Amino acid sequence: MYTNGQYKDPTPLRSVSYQYIGRDKEHHTETGPILSEHLMDVYINGQLTMKLVCIPQFLTELVLGRLLTEGIIQSTGEVGQIQISRCGSQAKVRLARTEKKDIQKKYIETTPSSCTGNHILNDHFQEHGSIQPVTPIPWDADQIFALADRFAEGMPLHRETWATHSCFLAKRGELLFGCEDIGRHNAMDKAIGYALCHDIDLKGCIIYSSGRIPTDMAIKAIRAGVPILASKASPSMEAVALAKEYGLTLICAARRDRMRLFAGIPPYDHNKHKGDENGRIHTL
Repeated sequence: MYTNGQYKDPTPLRSVSYQYIGRDKEHHTETGPILSEHLMDVYINGQLTMKLVCIPQFLTELVLGRLLTEGIIQSTGEVGQIQISRCGSQAKVRLARTEKKDIQKKYIETTPSSCTGNHILNDHFQEHGSIQPVTPIPWDADQIFALADRFAEGMPLHRETWATHSCFLAKRGELLFGCEDIGRHNAMDKAIGYALCHDIDLKGCIIYSSGRIPTDMAIKAIRAGVPILASKASPSMEAVALAKEYGLTLICAARRDRMRLFAGIPPYDHNKHKGDENGRIHTL
């Protein structure tokens, strides 16, 4: 897979003036940073397929992750190249397969639970990405608590603006990548895209998100083959049912002192499993 190196991440922050109004009647002018929204059109084999609202960081990772989590590809081997324009307003993707049946699709518009106005403009290859169950892996509660600890330390843009979602990618107790975006969907796609760019096996990874988990967020993890999805926020009932159906370990309200396991295997208990001769994994 070829990716171009023309695009350079600019700062997504802009300085604005505003009126500070306090309950104690204090009233004065301040200047501070806020996020600026970045718009990017994604073309696949020459066809406008997605319009994304994001922050201009890790755009290649965002596109690659979105291709996987939307079921457009199943591996990076299906991507010939990704080119991001110099200003980052366009991403041009060439897929290795160019069958006529793949590129002649009617335009539709879907509305996911994204808060940023992201749109999928057609059902490009949708039938190609059928959802398969994930393979559960053992996990330790301390791994999730460690990610919650790291989340509590804050992320750079969130410290400045309080306006981003964050997502962490971890494996075997090691934090591999962290990113931010306006929307939680974008942040997860960037983490997944980072793994794809660096040949990291997602089947052994944990993703920790700052955002709530409705069905479309759960589907992203399942499509990527991620066995464990944790979040600081809460899931929807439908996301819980989906996680149970497809073997996803779903951990929500994951804070520094507690968590809620909604689906999947319980955390590994070293004493309990010491005498388990079969080593079986039990799901909720």
